[in-house]
Amino acid sequence: MNTVSKKVLFDFCKAYVEDRIVRIEGHIQGLQEALRSETKSSAGDKHETGRAMVQLEREKLGQQLAEAEKMQQVLAKVLPEQRLLKAGLGSWVKTSKDHYYLAISAGAYKNTEETTYCVSMATPIGRLLLGKSKGEAIVFNGTTTTITEIL
Repeated sequence: MNTVSKKVLFDFCKAYVEDRIVRIEGHIQGLQEALRSETKSSAGDKHETGRAMVQLEREKLGQQLAEAEKMQQVLAKVLPEQRLLKAGLGSWVKTSKDHYYLAISAGAYKNTEETTYCVSMATPIGRLLLGKSKGEAIVFNGTTTTITEIL
């Protein structure tokens, strides 16, 4: 029995983004605490170096948070129940080789029956699949694959 649906894949991607945002925000909160305690402690060059390193890490986490929020915005445009004739945002594309859910890059969704790769349409495989229909073939990494189904 096939228990995977587009809704399950959508929920997997949504949980991935939400977990990522919570994790990043937690790291940012930890850095804010470190910055506050750094302010209360020592002075001098060592103090300034510590503050600068914390600030650089904070900026890096800020960029990661912005990327995760963009993923969330992409998911907001996905209609899990919509069925398209051509591969596009929110399509579950099954090929003779692998299965892909075109939404965000969230890794592989695995269950006992099959693995589906959740990919962004900006990835190389996502760009190849975009706009294709059932029966069309694509060449990815030197291998020809035929689209068997679009859900």
